[in-house]
Amino acid sequence: MKRVRKSIVLGALIAGALVSVAAPRAAAQAGGVTGTILDVNAKPWADLTVQVVSDQGQKQEAKTDKDGKYTIRGLRPGVYTVTIVAFPPPNEKQQPYEMAKLRVQGGEDAKADANFKEVLAKQGAATQEEMKKREEEKQKFQGMKQHFDTGAGFLSQVGQAKADLVKAAADQRDALKAQVKDLSAKAVTEFEAAKSAAPEKDPNLHLIWARLGDAYDAAGRPDDAANAYKQAIELKPSADYYNNLGGILGRSGKIDEAMAAYAKSAELNPTGAATAYRNAGITLYNVGKMKDAVEPLKKATELDPKSAQAWYLLGAALVGSMEYKQTGGKYEMIVQPGTIEAYQHAVELDPNGAYGQQAKQGLEALEQMAPGIDTKTKKKKKS
Repeated sequence: MKRVRKSIVLGALIAGALVSVAAPRAAAQAGGVTGTILDVNAKPWADLTVQVVSDQGQKQEAKTDKDGKYTIRGLRPGVYTVTIVAFPPPNEKQQPYEMAKLRVQGGEDAKADANFKEVLAKQGAATQEEMKKREEEKQKFQGMKQHFDTGAGFLSQVGQAKADLVKAAADQRDALKAQVKDLSAKAVTEFEAAKSAAPEKDPNLHLIWARLGDAYDAAGRPDDAANAYKQAIELKPSADYYNNLGGILGRSGKIDEAMAAYAKSAELNPTGAATAYRNAGITLYNVGKMKDAVEPLKKATELDPKSAQAWYLLGAALVGSMEYKQTGGKYEMIVQPGTIEAYQHAVELDPNGAYGQQAKQGLEALEQMAPGIDTKTKKKKKS
């Protein structure tokens, strides 16, 4: 009997052990960290990157919202270090700030808040001054950006008003001219304010100078516009800035300076040099220097043979630089080599557009001036 009972007891223990092995373990509940971060003025600080790191080295991050709040969940129970690892502009160079070291319990949120006004109050005067300076830079940056965006909006409206002016009836033009003048003046005011608000070594300062140059140009202040672009170039020499400077100088009659700017643009960006050469040709064409315009326009068509505008302008410049010889009592026109081909290319590339139509008219005029020349446009071969 004793043996039987012992066997029964042993069997019960084995059964109990089997049940113990088979039963699944209850999973540990995840916890989290949440909190609110305030800046040196005790106002919500948005776009801060908060990172939690466990004592095992596991990391998770979140950003503060507009109310300065952040939440990081799905954390295993354990000890975590909570650190602000990234600050938004203009405080992006601020060193990481460790807020707390805390224990996260399963199914609960641990709190880690920070009020930098209180933090500064506990720190030395030098640190307070540094943080105050950073806060001033932050405010200045925000003010600069607001002025810049507003100025860009006014410039966009200037462009639309100018486009409307081209199509407007005669009785509407004065009102549109006044609108262009008013919007240009407002753009100038905003970009000047943005420049004043920008820190001395702000990386965006070159862009502010360039847009201010555009605003001055729209407002009919070419000297100020050219100076603004020169300031932009000093901060960041770029092909686009030199190209725009060339246009401003050309429109104000400073042709030699304009050509130098276009040449520099082509040098800085050889792959996009066609634009600089085309604009150089347009500048010379607009002041009646047809012979001088031919060479840059030839370069433009060589670099960008798909530009109908460049081909049309080349044809027009060649026509404008034609020579005549006297035979007996008559003057005979000498058509420059490449004139007809240039017009023909423009027609082929833009048959129904403005440049193609003007090129057709140019070919018709040539045929009338020099009867017998072949001005037929080549037809594209069907593939």
